[in-house]
Amino acid sequence: MVPRYTRPAMAAIWAPENRYRIWFEIEALACEAMAQYGGVPAEAARVVREKGDAAMAAFSQADLDRIDEIEAETRHDVIAFLTWLAEKIGPESRFVHLGMTSSDVLDTCLSVQLVQATDMLLADLDAVLEALKRRAFEHKYTLTIGRSHAIHAEPTSFGLKLAGHYAEFARNRERLVRARAEIATCAISGAVGTYAHVDPRVETFVAEKLGLEPEGVSTQVIPRDRHAAYFCTLAVIASGIERLAIEVRHLQRSEVREAEEFFHPGQKGSSAMPHKRNPVLSENLTGLARLVRAHVIPALENVALWHERDISHSSVERNICPDGTIGLDFALARLAGMMEKLVIYPDRMLANLESLGGVVHSGEVLLALARAGILREDAYRIVQRNAMATWTRLGEPDGRTFRENLDADPEVAGRVPAEVLDAAMNSDSHLGALDHSYTRVFGEAGPARAG
Repeated sequence: MVPRYTRPAMAAIWAPENRYRIWFEIEALACEAMAQYGGVPAEAARVVREKGDAAMAAFSQADLDRIDEIEAETRHDVIAFLTWLAEKIGPESRFVHLGMTSSDVLDTCLSVQLVQATDMLLADLDAVLEALKRRAFEHKYTLTIGRSHAIHAEPTSFGLKLAGHYAEFARNRERLVRARAEIATCAISGAVGTYAHVDPRVETFVAEKLGLEPEGVSTQVIPRDRHAAYFCTLAVIASGIERLAIEVRHLQRSEVREAEEFFHPGQKGSSAMPHKRNPVLSENLTGLARLVRAHVIPALENVALWHERDISHSSVERNICPDGTIGLDFALARLAGMMEKLVIYPDRMLANLESLGGVVHSGEVLLALARAGILREDAYRIVQRNAMATWTRLGEPDGRTFRENLDADPEVAGRVPAEVLDAAMNSDSHLGALDHSYTRVFGEAGPARAG
């Protein structure tokens, strides 16, 4: 991911320094386990740990350059690291990587990195959830128009709209927790996963120390269905980000103007049009969501490796693992900030709700006519006729509101009391179940409506 969309803490997880620290920790733990279960002298394991820890603590650009120099000759990244480590440790280095294969280090390290990244993503999701909850309670009773097919449908609460997004991100958090558990696996099983040269207890020991679970059958690699499921989860989260971003983009349209991204002092919207206030954050989030989702197909194609192992997955993961987690981390942080500062215009929402002359209450009027004894099919015909008469004459001098058309309709007048129509056309009637929905989503209804 380019620096523009990279936060330092997430980038540090994928930096070479962190990768090599994890590699050493895997090797040192395996050496200590082998000393415990036989095969490595205890003193050798102690030296490996002490000298290795010292080397990693002093790790610098010169060490990175030395590893790169060795890899340029060996054409093998793990061997290059082990050669550098041997230079730091000395003769006891012969007990490092004993009976292990490169994938034992690479795949276990990737698991650790993905767990580290996931913990950061979970914190990001918590920030999004916190922002959505606060704004949902703030606007619990803010009336707005609900839209289907982008057309005015019926009144709703803006807070309820946000509560729906909160519920989605809460589900996404649960999905990510499950994905974390599935990806947190360790493989220290040797050349083709048979433990022919390494005691299975070594794998168990290393896994426990790293907070991982031993892989059931690792062949020579951890099976990539785990990674595919992980990236599918990231993609679902990205889609949730885009759904909310698109909502903000639509609400910020000039002809809607119900909500907009915070416009910072000194911010410029256009080099040519000084009046512009563009939804740049939500548009950016839509683009980032596309990038995160784009990693799904390569991750799925990585599942089908040849026999016990090939490395067709390696180049893919060197790209999608850092880019996917870095991109989603940035997007979630941006989304949380955007929703925290989102500028909301309740008066404009109410004006838009009332802009169609009351036809948005057609559904409730339909029910009122049916309750008054009119057959539903006839009631639908009557309501639609009056709604269309209102819709097609909106803004014209002879145009009438939906209520005026209903009052003038002989099939309605005298059959449905005025107070029934009043109740049917009261937008507040759509807020009656908010406590139920809020309690189900948030576990609490929140404070009662003021006044």
